[in-house]
Parts: sequence; C-alpha cells; structure tokens
Amino acid sequence: MVDLLDLQKHFILSHLHEGDTAVDFTMGNGHDTAFLSRTVGASGSVTAFDIQPLALINTEKNLIAQGCPPNWRLIRASHDRAPEFVHMPIKAGMFNLGYMPGSGNKALTTMRKTTLPAVENAVGMLGKDAILLVAVYPGHEEGALEGEELQKYLSTLSRYKMTVAQFRLLNSPTSPFFMIVETK
Repeated sequence: MVDLLDLQKHFILSHLHEGDTAVDFTMGNGHDTAFLSRTVGASGSVTAFDIQPLALINTEKNLIAQGCPPNWRLIRASHDRAPEFVHMPIKAGMFNLGYMPGSGNKALTTMRKTTLPAVENAVGMLGKDAILLVAVYPGHEEGALEGEELQKYLSTLSRYKMTVAQFRLLNSPTSPFFMIVETK
C-alpha cells in the first residue's frame, strides 16, 4: 500500500542533501522540521514558521529529543512572511496544511488568504534543482478550498522551468494529498 509520508520523503531526498538550505513553512509539532534538519546536517540550515507559540515549544522539544544538529531557526510568524527571514535560494520547502495535530484546536487552520501568497513566495525562493512539497487536507471546508486554489495556481507555472505533479488516492477523495513543484 502507498504510504504518502514515505513518498513525500522520497521526493524531498531526491533534491535535498548535506549542506543545503530548507524551509518548513508550517512547523506544527516539528516532524518535518526534524526530517529536514537531519537531512541537511550540521552544515545546512532549516528555517521553520508557525504562528502558534505551542508549535515553537513542541518543535524545539522534538528537535532536541531527536538529536538534530543546531542548524535550525524557529520563527513565530505566518508562512507568507518567509522572504523577510530567508534571503537565499532554498533547495527544499515543505507545507503541511491544516491544523496542528494534538493541539486540540481544529478551528485554527491554515487559511487560503495566507497559504496562496506563501506558496507563491516559496516557488519564487526555489533554487536550481529544488523541490517544494505541499500537503493538503481536503477533509475540512477550508482545506478543500485551499487545495482547489493551489491546484489552479500551480497549474499556471511554466512547464519549461518547473515540473508540477499531484499525488492522491483516487478512491478516497477526502484523504490528504500532496503536490510537488520541482525546478529544472
């Protein structure tokens, strides 16, 4: 059976290496941040964003517990503000949209009004041979609308500069799916 998380990591690992720069645009509990931190190693860098104070606390605990190298920076700001903090091309970026697992607050989710500009910014931050992965959760109304808007936007990107793909389970329409943008 297809494991979407394993598939996401497979795509990221085909681009991201020791010493690279990566961004976790939606840190949540820091699982993607830790994955990126371990992948780029001590000589790389990872910047992670979230608006929730609990996300920064949980992520820092997670990074320390996993023995991640001190190559990370946690920013309490909306993901659409990433260009204010990251001033170099990135090799990989990850969005895990929706709400923070375990927070108990399913009403606080990513929103189209910041997600679309954040993804547009992230596409502009990608360097050569880079990847952006956006995981979408269509099981709630805002998630479904986010997914629709992102599909519209990403389908407009030049195929001569980028490859855009979507991976989803066809027989489970409310299951999470993800889109990737790879630069050439």
